[in-house]
Amino acid sequence: MSKNSEKSRVAIIGGGPSGLMAAEVLGQAGADVTIFDRMPSLARKFLLAGRGGLNLTHSEGMQDFMPRYGAAAENLAPAIEALNPDALRAWSGELGEETFVGSSGRVFPKSFKASPLLRAFLRRLGDLGVQVRTRCALRSVSPGSITIENADGLEETLGFDAIVLALGGASWPRMGSDGAWTQMLAGQGVAISPLRPANCGVIVDWSQTMRERFAGAPLKNLALSFGGQHMRGEAIVTERGLEGGAIYALSGALREEVAAQGFATLRIDLRPDMNESALARKIDAARQGRSSAQSISNVLRKGAGLSPAAASLLRESGPLPVSAQDIAARIKDISVRIIGIAPIARAISTAGGIALDEVDENFMLKRLPGVFAAGEMLDWEAPTGGYLLQACFATGAAAGRGAAKFLSAK
Repeated sequence: MSKNSEKSRVAIIGGGPSGLMAAEVLGQAGADVTIFDRMPSLARKFLLAGRGGLNLTHSEGMQDFMPRYGAAAENLAPAIEALNPDALRAWSGELGEETFVGSSGRVFPKSFKASPLLRAFLRRLGDLGVQVRTRCALRSVSPGSITIENADGLEETLGFDAIVLALGGASWPRMGSDGAWTQMLAGQGVAISPLRPANCGVIVDWSQTMRERFAGAPLKNLALSFGGQHMRGEAIVTERGLEGGAIYALSGALREEVAAQGFATLRIDLRPDMNESALARKIDAARQGRSSAQSISNVLRKGAGLSPAAASLLRESGPLPVSAQDIAARIKDISVRIIGIAPIARAISTAGGIALDEVDENFMLKRLPGVFAAGEMLDWEAPTGGYLLQACFATGAAAGRGAAKFLSAK
């Protein structure tokens, strides 16, 4: 902290994982910390993520972990190495929420919920003297001060020795992060990459049958390919296209292709565990043994193991071929034309944000000394699987350490 005896005052703008972790680091360093959040309560998107089990991080080794962040990996590496997956699991355990590794390598709290962890986290922050002001929206920021609109609709300009911005991206804006900060910082000369949906669904011009009969139907045990990337998993048919974990993993590359070309071609193998010849034999056997009343849909179900939704997807590419070999070939390689990406408000996370060369090694904005940024405000993206929360917590801790270092030098 500062060299005088008085506590340094720090504002944290945003009460999600990044902001809360920055608050913990600074509180432990002896700062007088106040968290400001425009919502009535903190960490709403964090709680929303916990409805599916709260995938906190991933258990794979760092040599496989860091490449998940693509071009941003080098910039994020120091922060994630300082608060790595093992350290994050230990931190959760210290708060009374032990973790376990699932069958896919993903890490979850044993309670499988976000709320117990959040409650324990907020208790720790309270014990550190961290103050919280909700229903306060940031209106401007400059070195040494912020202007907020408070719960009464009045503007307040407040002075602080350091400021940490953790305002999130723009996905699920009803949870609190709407991306409005981009214009404010851009107006101060900070380079901002446009915010874009990440880990999101894709839009397909389905037939009426696909839209009306199969919206909401799962497509299980798929192999998806695009741009040299391959993904095994599941998808869900929607009225407008496809969603689900396997789609989300490819959505960044699909998004860029659609932006550049106006469309992208996704390839789907509906039976990745069976080769084409074996599949053709099973289809042929099912067709030869069918009764006159048995439909081709039943042949596809019995011979190829396709659900009604999968069989309908097969027909989206045109009339079914005649021969069993050609039907098998299509099952193994369906082309789906992606014509758009789901809107950012429906995305799990956000790409774009503050250009990484706008912050120094301590996550301080070079154009705004004493102002730090963390989490999804920064220009990085990663797939689901624990990588998102890991980077949010890690960059929050790094920004907190950077702010503490800045204060100690004052």
